[in-house]
Amino acid sequence: MAANDEEYAGNVKRQLGKLFETSLRTTVPDEPDVEPLIAACTAKFGDYQCNNAMGLWSKMRGKSTKFKGPPSVGQALVANLPQSEIIESCSVAGAGFVNIVLSKNWIAKSIQKMLLDGIEKWAPQLPVKRAVVDFSSPNIAKEMHVGHLRSTIIGDALARMLEFSNVDVLRRNHVGDWGTQFGMLIEFLFENYPNWEDVSETAIGDLQAFYKASKQRFDCDAAFKERAQQAVVRLQGGEPKYRKAWSQICEISRKEFDRVYQRLGTQLEEKGESFYHPHIPGVIKQLSDLGLVEESQGARVIFIEGINIPLIVVKSDGGYNYASTDLTALWQAATRAGWLPADDSGYPKASHVGFGLVLGEDGKRFRTRSTEVVRLVDLLDEAKSRSKTALIERGKAEEWTEQELEQTAEAVGYGAVKYADLKNNRLTNYTFDFDQMLNDKGNTAVYLLYAHARICSIIRKSGRDIEELKKTGTVVLDHAGERELGLYLLQFSEVVEEACTNLLPNVVCEYLYNLSEIFTKKFYSNCQVVGSPEETSRLLLCEATARVMRKCFYLLGIVPVYKI
Repeated sequence: MAANDEEYAGNVKRQLGKLFETSLRTTVPDEPDVEPLIAACTAKFGDYQCNNAMGLWSKMRGKSTKFKGPPSVGQALVANLPQSEIIESCSVAGAGFVNIVLSKNWIAKSIQKMLLDGIEKWAPQLPVKRAVVDFSSPNIAKEMHVGHLRSTIIGDALARMLEFSNVDVLRRNHVGDWGTQFGMLIEFLFENYPNWEDVSETAIGDLQAFYKASKQRFDCDAAFKERAQQAVVRLQGGEPKYRKAWSQICEISRKEFDRVYQRLGTQLEEKGESFYHPHIPGVIKQLSDLGLVEESQGARVIFIEGINIPLIVVKSDGGYNYASTDLTALWQAATRAGWLPADDSGYPKASHVGFGLVLGEDGKRFRTRSTEVVRLVDLLDEAKSRSKTALIERGKAEEWTEQELEQTAEAVGYGAVKYADLKNNRLTNYTFDFDQMLNDKGNTAVYLLYAHARICSIIRKSGRDIEELKKTGTVVLDHAGERELGLYLLQFSEVVEEACTNLLPNVVCEYLYNLSEIFTKKFYSNCQVVGSPEETSRLLLCEATARVMRKCFYLLGIVPVYKI
């Protein structure tokens, strides 16, 4: 079976896998379930490697076989490969490892086709078609603080990567808008604002201070606490007065959230705890019918094997809690109820995307000097302010319009905060450091944004019409620096697939930084672009690099800049 050589879009590993799958079926027909093991090659002997020979020999060893060892298995895999313009050559090394050198003409052809057809043609193909990404999830009546930074940034990046991969993504903001604190807030509102229906956002003032004052009253006044607890039941029971007060508090809080989301460029669909309230009885009935719900001290609970404290699904006063709404939100995602496959082998699948802490310079949770949590809107504004100051110090206030200065300061400042978070494996802690993240050298958003702007500057200074060159020019990869850059550009799709599969945005960050380094140190330092005989091809390589960088920025939620 010949490979489809017109299939330039997509994952190189996947295309090589198809070729070696055909070879495996011919080489070892008695092993029909063996999947090709293809990996990018770090050695100088090839671009990719097929690593099946050793495993196959282990299975065949001691049996009647025509093979003499792993190298002969590898040689047979090469001999049985279908003809394809993708591969220039193959060699067998060591314990049967098949080193694969890609055709530089095929790499060039693939890049040129991407420039004409769009980078969306390089989107990976994932087995999942629809996904719910639950992220950010602040609590109503509390301001978003640095503790919400990672859930918001990581969640947005994962949603963007899945969307690029043609997955239908439901971006859910599971805000806390239905818990015990609302009885406390509503009663406090009634007491302090007799004309509460006419109260405005300005009258309430600082919502965080309003929350703290009501919480202090709740903790110190037993009568107030009892009224607040009853208010929750009345709210959840649908009494109009309580619903209206609740709605008013929620709306004020949403405006505060939006200040953060606008700065981060994050789109979310709010489905708070209240959204699931009408569905809770049906879910609890399902669980009860399965024999999972038991009575315990007046409450209805689910006991989990190995855990001493039960999961309370209905409180003793008849009210619902976080567990009630969370269970309902995860209607299709509980193994014990049969909502998920027991062995986690198929779909639907629920994955917990854990992440580490944001630390201060003292190695503890990032807080202000007064030990308060850092308001997220203040943190983002500080990043923008520092970025703008750096631009002014470089004389950009005289060169640019105020609008250009503001837009660049936002792109760089907000991008710096995002990238400093996302470049780390999400499971690790990291230290928040403005000076480090706003440095224009090293693995920072500032360095990468400026690198992109420099590439755009090269294209502009050439005076050539890049859109016309895409149609009439040809990409050539004769220089080693050109070929290395071209190969790395082609690996974009498999990098995004890996990031999606493992839910790790830092994989895209690492690729973006390496791409910038390869462009600068391997290609641009050794290959003159403007004024060279190869100008057309090299301008197209510049454009391809800029386009891939822009897509990486988009996947990370970072706005690119085009001049510095």
